[in-house]
Amino acid sequence: MTENPGNRLRVLLVLLSCMVLLSGCSENWGWYVVDPTTKSGSSNLRFLLGGLYYTVLLSLTAIVISIAAGLLIALPGLGENRVLRGLNRTYVELVRAVPILVLILWVYYGMPQMIGISISVFWAGAVALALSDSAFEAEIFRAGIQSIDKGQYEAAHSISLNYVDTMRFVILPQAIRRILPALGNQLVYMLKMSSLVSVIGMQELTRKANELVVTEYRPLEIYTVLVLEYLVLILVVSAGVRWLERKMQADASR
Repeated sequence: MTENPGNRLRVLLVLLSCMVLLSGCSENWGWYVVDPTTKSGSSNLRFLLGGLYYTVLLSLTAIVISIAAGLLIALPGLGENRVLRGLNRTYVELVRAVPILVLILWVYYGMPQMIGISISVFWAGAVALALSDSAFEAEIFRAGIQSIDKGQYEAAHSISLNYVDTMRFVILPQAIRRILPALGNQLVYMLKMSSLVSVIGMQELTRKANELVVTEYRPLEIYTVLVLEYLVLILVVSAGVRWLERKMQADASR
């Protein structure tokens, strides 16, 4: 019988929590800065959690844009036109080769000079994350669409469906069910990579923690809370993705 990865994560969370509580007895720890029973600790915790909204909003915005862009990038690479396939491959390889932190800095500081308009911190982060992830999404969609049996295309052609309708009603619904775990992994990846947007001043979880460390001088305790915040957030998202996957599989089997 195989072990459920979710159970391993829950055990890890319990062990980490126990370690934190036990370590609180050490003189080297100052848990008063995040103690919810004190006024200052409660205020600090609310300050840290204040970045949750922007972390989730930034990640969801970026993943929606990257999925749409990835699909549009993947489709030309599936055709017979060698030029379009070459452009698809070039885009994917170039974007995947650029570190995401460098891309965030380029979008925020370089793109406004290139296009002549200012861009907010939020949209700079969303565009950079989406641009980086779109190359991975394109490969996921390409693999998912290519995994569909060619008989499905022939059946759609036999009832006079054009290319767009074939993709919309026949191929993509089946492909999405197959690639849903990969899309869920990319959402988790996006949540983690959103922490890098803190370098340009985005008030998300990591930026909030950095600012609190500067005022409280307790990096060990504050960053431990930050680790737990991301751990709980990603566990919740992973559980939601698994639920959606089971639901889609149940609907498909009816």
